[in-house]
Amino acid sequence: MADSYTDDLRLAHSLADNADSITMSRFRAADLQVRSKPDMTHVTEADTAAEESIRATLSRARPRDAVHGEEMADTGWGPRRWVIDPIDGTANYVRGVPVWATLIALMEGPEVVAGVVSAPALGRRWWASKGSGSYAGKSLHQAKPIHVSDVGEVSDASLSYSEVGEWIDSGSGQGFVDLLRDCWRTRAYGDFWSYVLLAEGTVDIAAEPDLALHDMAACAIVVTEAGGRFTNLAGEDGPVGPGALATNGKLHDELLKRLGSPAAEQGGDPTES
Repeated sequence: MADSYTDDLRLAHSLADNADSITMSRFRAADLQVRSKPDMTHVTEADTAAEESIRATLSRARPRDAVHGEEMADTGWGPRRWVIDPIDGTANYVRGVPVWATLIALMEGPEVVAGVVSAPALGRRWWASKGSGSYAGKSLHQAKPIHVSDVGEVSDASLSYSEVGEWIDSGSGQGFVDLLRDCWRTRAYGDFWSYVLLAEGTVDIAAEPDLALHDMAACAIVVTEAGGRFTNLAGEDGPVGPGALATNGKLHDELLKRLGSPAAEQGGDPTES
């Protein structure tokens, strides 16, 4: 791994260890406390406790870094910012489905430089740091490098998504339905799962029309360091919306034409933020 981010990535794994202990201790608990947020999504006591644990450790280990999380107010200011989603896939968590993960990323300015996706109920993690490739396994010491697929045609591609209804509401519903028809295989793996499967080369396209920074940051670097491309629907590289489109790279331009916003169709510079 790149020397400049070795300590940060190790810290992210340690943060994930603590979060895993908290989330697994309450997973499928009969007395799990769940409430609805103003946007009508779920939040559990485990979401809050995991984010509190991560923030407490960062306040000691990286006191000069800013923190952005899903459940609590932003803290700090500066070029280095940790981005946290304590449980990505809370709806699965609440229903006892084991497909959920803690997402931890470090950004320097607009760029993600390190990220860990930890899915303890699946017994797996995925991680990456800038210039060092992407890996999957149970820990830093039990890992294998991963890489995106070599599929070059939509008709041969496997697509993963979250909810068809979100695409219909986004105004790109017809384009998405046409894509579903044209792909070789489609499955709604959803959430982080779509993007790590893409990084492993078992899915070729992953797309969602409405995501927040904490949903995307850790997944973005895992995809790009695995050789893929991660942009918003306007074609801008990185984890800032509108929405997200991740591919193995070879399929990306065609997918932007099919699903992208008018800015992408007009040929906007994908490196602009």
